[in-house]
Amino acid sequence: MDPSFASLADLSKALSEGSLTSTAITRHFLERIARHDRALGAFVHVDAEKALAMAEGLDRLRASGVVYGPLHGLPIAVKDLVDWQDETCTVGSKAWKDRRSTGDAIVMRRLLAAGMIPIGRTAMVEFAFGGWGTNPLCGTPRNPWDMKTHRIPGGSSSGSGVAVAAGLAPAALGSDTGGSVRIPAALNGLVGLKPTFGRISLKGCFPLSATLDSIGPMTHTVDDAALLFEALSGAEPEDPATRLAPALTSGAWQALRAEGMQVAVMREEDFPLPLDAESQAAYDRAKEALASLGVKLVPADLPFSFNDMTERNGRIIAAESYAVHREYIHDENVPIGPHVRQRVLAGADISANDYIETLADHRRMKAVYAEFMKPFDALLTPSLPFPAIPVAEVDEAAVPLAAYGRPANYVGACGLALPAGFTANGLPLSVQLMGRAFGEEQLLAMGAALEKSISITNRRPDLSAA
Repeated sequence: MDPSFASLADLSKALSEGSLTSTAITRHFLERIARHDRALGAFVHVDAEKALAMAEGLDRLRASGVVYGPLHGLPIAVKDLVDWQDETCTVGSKAWKDRRSTGDAIVMRRLLAAGMIPIGRTAMVEFAFGGWGTNPLCGTPRNPWDMKTHRIPGGSSSGSGVAVAAGLAPAALGSDTGGSVRIPAALNGLVGLKPTFGRISLKGCFPLSATLDSIGPMTHTVDDAALLFEALSGAEPEDPATRLAPALTSGAWQALRAEGMQVAVMREEDFPLPLDAESQAAYDRAKEALASLGVKLVPADLPFSFNDMTERNGRIIAAESYAVHREYIHDENVPIGPHVRQRVLAGADISANDYIETLADHRRMKAVYAEFMKPFDALLTPSLPFPAIPVAEVDEAAVPLAAYGRPANYVGACGLALPAGFTANGLPLSVQLMGRAFGEEQLLAMGAALEKSISITNRRPDLSAA
């Protein structure tokens, strides 16, 4: 088996059967990183010696009969805002190139407890504040689906999306405050799961917005996203927010069937932005595929505006990010990218009254959405209005990629971005399923069925074209 684009589930099976070792898998991905990442820029730090030492230790444990679970011995890439004791963690900022973690994030503890190997830290938009994936001071990763034109990778989890899409890691962690897992997943042809707030602990992950942040997996398949979601989820004594989530039963989502589920369908008149022709065609194919699975599709009268929620979500992000960075964001001598600085500084102009009013509306809209979703297992929406554009065409003052992503954070929903084909020139297309709060199991079941139903050519990025 060539591990490059294999799923976590298939790699796990190969390990259990003895046809591969963790050391061989880890060395394979390290070699691919060494060969291709100079052109791609997905990683900001890779400790090959540490990763191989972990892999060898995990192989010895397996040989002695100790296996931590299905993820035992598998590599994973981790966004550079997740703390790991004594490791450099820059949060995408040149100003923080020497910042070191003083403890382990809870998600890092859970990865290690599952037997996973953090193979490297991935590039990101500075302070996680941006959807295009650009980072002018530290470098913008290249979308691997076009090695001739530098296209956007999506953000803010830019390097995580590129690493998995390019076969430099079998899976990655990202963070999502307004689409930052789902946007790069969509632009890179991946599955991206944004869990409900409280499902996965944020403790030890540097915040953009404490109200809206989430941590989620980016993978090749829905099954893989489920494996990581279950490993990372659960109540933590150190994080009160996680105590609100209902308990998960491992693998329970696999017993659910898409047939008979009911899906609200977002109508074109409610789109916050129009879709280009190929994105519209992908959305229409997804509707047809769901119908063929026996899913009941209901064109929905939405009791909310995606544009309004996108704007209000952005207001909370700006206010809370300014509170985090206010001590140095005004200092022009601190090397912070101009567009991120401008976004953070916008929070200084948000009054306490406006912030409190927006938080109150956030709570109200969570209730409105919960009521709307009672008959439904999911809401089908586009992921993005268009596929990856050249970096040279980016308008940093605009936020079109957030138009379909931010609302899920604002209403306290979970969201799943799914591959939905390719453009005529080979760029990935995507659709999104938004679920109820803590409705990840329904999304995973429907997403897995949709994944199998949509006919997608089994393409891989051609990294030789650089």
